[in-house]
Amino acid sequence: MQYDVVVIGSGPGGYVGAIRCAQLGLKTAIVEKYKTYGGTCLNVGCIPSKALLDSSEHYHNAAHTFTTHGINLKDLKVDMKQMIARKDDVVAQNTAGITYLFKKNKIDAFEGVGSFEDKNTIVVTKADGTTEKITAKNVIIATGSKPTALPFLPVDKKRIITSTEALNLKEVPKTMIVIGGGVIGLELGSVYARLGTKVTVVEFAGSIISTMDGGLGKELQRVLKKTLGMEFLLNHKVTGAAAKGKTVTVTADNAKGEPVKLEADYCIVAVGRTAYTEGLGLEKIGVALDERGKKVPVNDHLETTVPGVYAIGDVVKGAMLAHKAEEEGVYVAERIAGQKPHINYNLIPGVVYTWPEVASVGQTEEQLKTAGVKYKVGSFPFKASGRAKASMDTDGFVKVLADEQTDEILGVHMIGPRAADMIAEAVVAMEFRAAAEDVARICHAHPTFTEAMKEAALAATANRAIHI
Repeated sequence: MQYDVVVIGSGPGGYVGAIRCAQLGLKTAIVEKYKTYGGTCLNVGCIPSKALLDSSEHYHNAAHTFTTHGINLKDLKVDMKQMIARKDDVVAQNTAGITYLFKKNKIDAFEGVGSFEDKNTIVVTKADGTTEKITAKNVIIATGSKPTALPFLPVDKKRIITSTEALNLKEVPKTMIVIGGGVIGLELGSVYARLGTKVTVVEFAGSIISTMDGGLGKELQRVLKKTLGMEFLLNHKVTGAAAKGKTVTVTADNAKGEPVKLEADYCIVAVGRTAYTEGLGLEKIGVALDERGKKVPVNDHLETTVPGVYAIGDVVKGAMLAHKAEEEGVYVAERIAGQKPHINYNLIPGVVYTWPEVASVGQTEEQLKTAGVKYKVGSFPFKASGRAKASMDTDGFVKVLADEQTDEILGVHMIGPRAADMIAEAVVAMEFRAAAEDVARICHAHPTFTEAMKEAALAATANRAIHI
């Protein structure tokens, strides 16, 4: 069967890219090795983790803040079986939605492992070992990533687990160790801490969410310790982990090089993700991985060294984010169709779905200092927000960084209620190269959380904030 485009992988990048190809009139097929579509994000990543984050947040509020609101409950308890079942239903709804979209857009789907025979021929190996060949003028590699495995941290998927197994625990552990203070570790750690688990985060770096603006990590650590009792061991190098019975023992060296031993019911290994390229047969078409043997090298148009073969999402350079993959899927589809799309990688927002939420776009203070850029800072705390006081969500702040001379917004960093949604205003403003004064002069509804964005912009504009 001859196609204009064959996409390998149905995660956010793959399925969005396939749909855009079909919209542009290209005969499109997609190859997926699992029985459900959506990749890591929909099946064992973004969507199920958010479902559990929402459920656990409801429980935490019921246990700790409802009485302040005048709501009294008795015999509050966690029904883990139902919580997981609801999560599974959310996943099922989303994956079914993609099946519908494939049919609507007349995209042919093949179940099996896709690999190159040559640059225009894809072999689909099915679960029963049989194969089928399809040909295409263009191929998009969108195979995503998997949890990073470390040789000294053997995952048994029972007590020493990854994010995938953490989404399906049948009990609320009394204690849990999370190795890695990044997005995945903190989100899943938050889920169980809200349900009553004593969570200890072990992080090699000197701060959590260390790739984001430094102020965000400090504030998030403070709030998670205050509200959830989470403990943080920073500057700790994990040296091993072993499970015996129902106990996991983790060993590490602290900042002084002294050995530390920790014990818990479970240990989540969340030290990042690695591009998934196994079995693709890239060597058959002359595509070599990067110098670290991890990512697929591409040019500025996301095309590999082989013309007509593209790669997007987690398998290429850049942040491993679902929405970044989606943008790249659309970009490649439009490029194949002869259009001239663009992606501004500086304006890909990053979000941590803890509570408070953390969101960031553009340059951090650390990056601006390193680059020698002179900038202004405007910050506004949620404790001064009327809407935040009404909802008892007063932790956090919004920070606006603007060029000292031109006032153009260079970065926006926020931690607080609904920051994941609020960051979109900053992305739009920066896409149109707005100045801090532009945002400061826009009327924001009252009372809303987004007023904090306006106030931070005012603060960056000659220190004009009204409510602080």
